[in-house]
Amino acid sequence: MKRLLSTLVVLTIVGMANGQKTRVIEEGGLGQYKAIMKEEPSLKEHTVIVPQDLTPFGPGHRLPVLVWGNGACSNSPFEHIKFLNEIASHGYIVVATGFIPMTDEWYRGPMSKSEQQIESIDWVIAQNADEKSPYYNKIDTQNICVAGMSCGGLQTLFNCADSRITLLMICNSGLFNQQNAGSAVGGMPMPPKEKLQEIHTPIMYMLGGEEDIAYGNGMDDFHRISHVPACAINFPVGHGGTYSQPHGGEFSIAALAWLDWQMKGDLEAAKMFKGANCGLLKREGWKIEKNALFE
Repeated sequence: MKRLLSTLVVLTIVGMANGQKTRVIEEGGLGQYKAIMKEEPSLKEHTVIVPQDLTPFGPGHRLPVLVWGNGACSNSPFEHIKFLNEIASHGYIVVATGFIPMTDEWYRGPMSKSEQQIESIDWVIAQNADEKSPYYNKIDTQNICVAGMSCGGLQTLFNCADSRITLLMICNSGLFNQQNAGSAVGGMPMPPKEKLQEIHTPIMYMLGGEEDIAYGNGMDDFHRISHVPACAINFPVGHGGTYSQPHGGEFSIAALAWLDWQMKGDLEAAKMFKGANCGLLKREGWKIEKNALFE
């Protein structure tokens, strides 16, 4: 019991710095840059996850951006913090929609809105330009990935035309069509399939296999996209993905490879997706499909 309690203390540390709520999860992640989750007074109803030590970052070594929308239109990223924390620990600034989850309890407040992702983009650009900000000249505003799970994926597609977005990642999600729109949860954004034509960046769909309730919608989206590079990857875990597993499980491995390749130019990470016998297929359970523009 003592060992269990001490482990729990190490894995999650909550605190308050200068009136700012903070939380360290899973010892800051497995990456080179141990991460911290925090609220930012200048960005209400959002959670920022970022390396604890920002001194390694600056001109020539900036933090690419991941903007995140939550499943169930939750206004807190409580379900995805291990996944997002792991990404941040590899040298990213993550800006997630919603209030910082200081405990592991479910969020039960009002739903989030698609516009919060745009607020996230506005904020990182402003912070990077503000000489008084701790993020001044440390954010790579030329590399902004917008992503989300389930409802968060719909919010991402709702916002996909924003010219500042350079990459998309749609997780356990896809646009509804007329035949199944009635099964959507009330309050979700419901762009028509024609919205896909507004995508102007590479896009990856990350789904939970045929047992994922969003599989049909997501794969239908993918098969309609022919004007930008697109891929669809599947891991057979259903709609819930692996976000709650230690360090985000297999989903964080695939997501990091996608982000590292597309936003950092990491050619080793590219091998996870490129070629007939790509690295993803060497990992048990994964499947991948690519459109004609992908490679």
